[in-house]
Amino acid sequence: MKMEEYTAKKDGTPALEIGLADRSIWILKCPSLVASSLQYFPFPDESYRPVAKVALAIDPLATEDEETKFVMELARAESGNIPKRYALDMSKDFIPMCAFSDTSDGNEISPVPYASVATVGSFGRRTTAEGKIKNKFDMRPHNESIESYGQLCRERASKYMCKNRQIQVIGNASGMHLRPMQPMIIPTANPDKKKLTNKTSDMKRTRRDRREMEEVMFNLFERQSNWTLRLLIQETDQPEQFLKDLLRDLCIYNNKGSNQGTYELKPEYKKATQE
Repeated sequence: MKMEEYTAKKDGTPALEIGLADRSIWILKCPSLVASSLQYFPFPDESYRPVAKVALAIDPLATEDEETKFVMELARAESGNIPKRYALDMSKDFIPMCAFSDTSDGNEISPVPYASVATVGSFGRRTTAEGKIKNKFDMRPHNESIESYGQLCRERASKYMCKNRQIQVIGNASGMHLRPMQPMIIPTANPDKKKLTNKTSDMKRTRRDRREMEEVMFNLFERQSNWTLRLLIQETDQPEQFLKDLLRDLCIYNNKGSNQGTYELKPEYKKATQE
């Protein structure tokens, strides 16, 4: 849609003001801290007050490949550590655009770039074509202001590292969360270990008479010539140490051979049992 067609359109939409449409303007990409310093605040005693100055350095002996240097200096800064001098880097790959401003209730909004004029009709308010964007710039702190920029970065990092304290108002002052809890008694000993000792004490074997046990042992060895200590404990249900004392007197222990690890009667007791 052409600009003349949009202006002549009579459908109740306010006409686009194109008085400044052919004006050449620049677009600058800047951080929020610098953007707040570039905002224009009208003063009652001055109708116009500059917010920044741009210095252009041109070397007449430079070749065409060398870039022109742009330096911007802020007239004022919102914070003391914001750098005032910036180097502007001109973008080489830039698509031509137009800038528009939207005004409502006497409040003017900053110019916003658009890729085409046809999108302006969506505002539905008083819209003005501010001009054609010829150059696009990216800004960075100038070498002279690099110290103040480093101070700004340190302040920003320390600010986000500190956690803000939060105050919570408790309405129910008599709630359970305000009453001290009763102390809990933590047992020092392991309850499983205590149960285990009780169990082993219940399983204590009763020691029988020695002569009676000798007869029992002879009968067992008549039935089977070799026995292990564990099998004898199961057969006799006697304490382990008591059985060891009996076996030391009545038997010999096989350290090797086919019957390794078992007990058998001494030769003199074998003859006695055979007789």
